[in-house]
Amino acid sequence: MVGPVSPELKNPEERVEPGPDATLILKSLPHPVLVIKDDGIASYVNDAAEVFFGVGASVLTRHVLREFVPFSSPLLLLIEQAREKSASFSEYGINLGTPRNGDNRLVDVQVSLMARGQKGVLVMFQERNMARQIDRQVSHRNAVRSLSAMAGILAHEIKNPLSGIRGAAQLVEASVSTEDRVLTTLIRDESDRICRLVDNMQEFSNNRPIVCEPVNIHSVLEHVKQIAVNGFASKLEISLAYDPSLPPVPGDRDQLIQVFLNLLKNAAEAAELATGPGSVVISTSFRPGVRLSVPGISARINLPLEIRIEDNGPGVPPDLLPHLFDPFVTTKKSGMGLGLALVAKIIGDHGGIIECDSKPGRTVFKVLMPLHKDTKNSLETCK
Repeated sequence: MVGPVSPELKNPEERVEPGPDATLILKSLPHPVLVIKDDGIASYVNDAAEVFFGVGASVLTRHVLREFVPFSSPLLLLIEQAREKSASFSEYGINLGTPRNGDNRLVDVQVSLMARGQKGVLVMFQERNMARQIDRQVSHRNAVRSLSAMAGILAHEIKNPLSGIRGAAQLVEASVSTEDRVLTTLIRDESDRICRLVDNMQEFSNNRPIVCEPVNIHSVLEHVKQIAVNGFASKLEISLAYDPSLPPVPGDRDQLIQVFLNLLKNAAEAAELATGPGSVVISTSFRPGVRLSVPGISARINLPLEIRIEDNGPGVPPDLLPHLFDPFVTTKKSGMGLGLALVAKIIGDHGGIIECDSKPGRTVFKVLMPLHKDTKNSLETCK
């Protein structure tokens, strides 16, 4: 005798469709996932793992994992612990950077045994670089806000007395001997130098919102390159690697020229100190899926446009790298340390972020920018 039919199944058309295949779910994850066998070779890798390591699944599943991670990596120890103790383990801030997949690849790792008697250890990790970038950008902007307030005070309290000092030196200069004019000239020159410093700092005190319009970033970069090859980088090789399909960025063209001219000038000066022939590479690319959560902003920000300026100079000292965009931090003997701080401010005002990765022989400044919103009025504020 057939029992009562469940109300949910009275109509065959109302049957619930089966869920997506587990493999499809793993392939859709944005985080690298691998299943490592006892011999150390992956039996499965998802698409994100292929992107992270920079090689295809056919290569990853034929070679042991230690060939793709740094020597004596904690990741290998975590896998062994999970296998020996039949438990799950997590570790945060492991550096999986190698020459193959790029340096400074900081990740959080979770490892566990496969369920239901399946052999192997499941490994998943989440890259932390973007979170570090946001933290640094917030610190940079806080430092710039402090500098903005100080710039306003300096402009009023210092420039006016300096004008009087310079004027007095000019009057004295007309009535002193030639030997003493050296001192009056020194007073005038130093007064002018301090005024220039205050003028540079006043750039930070402009907090008016930027009126943005669609800007072809390649046009900006070409303009900057022409200035460079006809001036400060005339003896350097500048290579280009553009994504021609890149859409416009929202911004002020003149300010973006200022940003990339500053970055290119820094790269050219560093490349001149290279052990071999100096070179600079300017590249652009589209990175779909780069979405960030910024403190104080409820909506997630999409920053898919990437502009990179790379040089083969001696690199930035490791102790300065975390503070490179702070005011008054510089690697130059005669620098004031305001150029990169101003660059970070302008990029932040445009809704983007900037980050630097550096080692001897390779320094990369990476700028991530949003897409221009196609509105009826082409002009809009960036923030």
